[in-house]
Amino acid sequence: MHSPQQTITESSRWTRAEWWMLTVSCLAVALVVAAMAALYSALPEIAVETGATQAQLTWIVDGYTLVLACLVLPAGAIGDRYGRRAVLVIGLAIFTMASALPLLLSDPAWLIAARAIAGAGAALVMPSTLSILTAGFAAVHRGRAVGVWAGVAGSGAVLGILGAGVLLERWSWVSVFVGLTAAGALLAALACTIAESSQHDHPPVDWVGAAAAAVAVAGIVFATIEFPARGWADPIVLASAGAGMLATAFFILIELRSSAPLLDVRLFAKRGFSAGSLSVAIQFLVTFGVFLLLVQYLQLILGYGPLASALGLVPMTVPLIVISVIAPRLSQRFGLRVMTVAGLVTIAVGLMLVSRMTVDARYLDLLWPLLIMSAGLGLCTAPATYAIIAETPESKHGVAAAVNDAAREIGAAMGIAVAGSVLAAGYTRHIQPALPQLPEPARGPVSDSLAAALEIAAQAGPMAQPLVDYAKEAFVNGSSQATLTLAILTAAAAVLLAILAPGTAPRDHKTTASSTAPAHRDGVG
Repeated sequence: MHSPQQTITESSRWTRAEWWMLTVSCLAVALVVAAMAALYSALPEIAVETGATQAQLTWIVDGYTLVLACLVLPAGAIGDRYGRRAVLVIGLAIFTMASALPLLLSDPAWLIAARAIAGAGAALVMPSTLSILTAGFAAVHRGRAVGVWAGVAGSGAVLGILGAGVLLERWSWVSVFVGLTAAGALLAALACTIAESSQHDHPPVDWVGAAAAAVAVAGIVFATIEFPARGWADPIVLASAGAGMLATAFFILIELRSSAPLLDVRLFAKRGFSAGSLSVAIQFLVTFGVFLLLVQYLQLILGYGPLASALGLVPMTVPLIVISVIAPRLSQRFGLRVMTVAGLVTIAVGLMLVSRMTVDARYLDLLWPLLIMSAGLGLCTAPATYAIIAETPESKHGVAAAVNDAAREIGAAMGIAVAGSVLAAGYTRHIQPALPQLPEPARGPVSDSLAAALEIAAQAGPMAQPLVDYAKEAFVNGSSQATLTLAILTAAAAVLLAILAPGTAPRDHKTTASSTAPAHRDGVG
């Protein structure tokens, strides 16, 4: 007969199957998140070799994010109903085939299409990885597993930039797609070895709600991406934002009336669920917004190459992952509100320190504010994700995971748009006094970006050094304004969540036979 202490000790140990499930799920989510940022360093080379315009380059990055954000919610529901492992494998297969397309077709339009298709595959992957863990792990292990998953997901962008930097150091931009294709194919094979899980019953998928959700997200995210270039008064931006808001209202109405809703919108009445969703969106808004700035700062101001700039961001992953692992335990002790507010305030402090960087700054001047920021991300990432999952029935964990992922992608798209637009506005405004002194053909490129200004200066020789100095000052000015804007948004979210977030940590939602059918788990395939 086992003693109570022995039983507790045994129950605290992860099984071999749980370890393998966690490994495959984390590698899969790391891949699809990494794919979002992997092309940051390759965009200049893509522009030169394919003739892509600045607008096309933007869509090569954002096409992936847009489709992912549109489809992630229905993808989670499909996994709940028809098998999370099956959806994971199919998603990885689609991602792999789409990532292979640029190896054959390098026209900018094909690159955009390939990235959009890869985004559809990623939409199937992301919620499946999290819902596989929450369904496959015992309740006593679930918080730690989600913490590890959240830490890896939060570090995925850095891993993508690092991997691309390693490849670009020796090969062309095509090598990035070779790497994504190989990784996707390997993980698709590995995913076949984990246990299947799904709802016991199979109610019909709410396709009307799925379509409304896709239109809502597409409209809002598209408007967010396009407004920096077009302005809010542009008819396309207004029409897109209006369609997104109308679709959102229609989606809410449909879901409230549906007997088998895609997403029970009443979940947002739960403070933990809504606070977790908002926190996740802010975290990714900050992460992808600041990465857009940092990659350029390291390369254009400090003069780092693709690999060196990627390595410069790697230290951020250490406090993020380490703190994410222990954050669920801290959340149980101190409550969701304390963890969320403390994390966001720490992020805001780190961003404010980054905003003070100058042209003469060194890497170490940048590193310690980034470590502060990543520590803040570690404090609030796992508790936010766990809050979303914990207040959702197990049979709906795929949809809960999809809400978590949709919040991430919407936040990422908005972060890129906000940071990019403020940077562009600040740079353009600061560089204007220097333009009349330049030849007419050079004024347009110099006013567009620091990279173009440096290229023109390199062709002109030493006499253009004043232009280099002025353009770098303009870039740092715009980058500081963008970082400060992100800091203000984060601080505002911290104030809001100090009111909205519950003081206690969320507990796992207990399902009952009357309300929710138990999850069905098959053996290892």
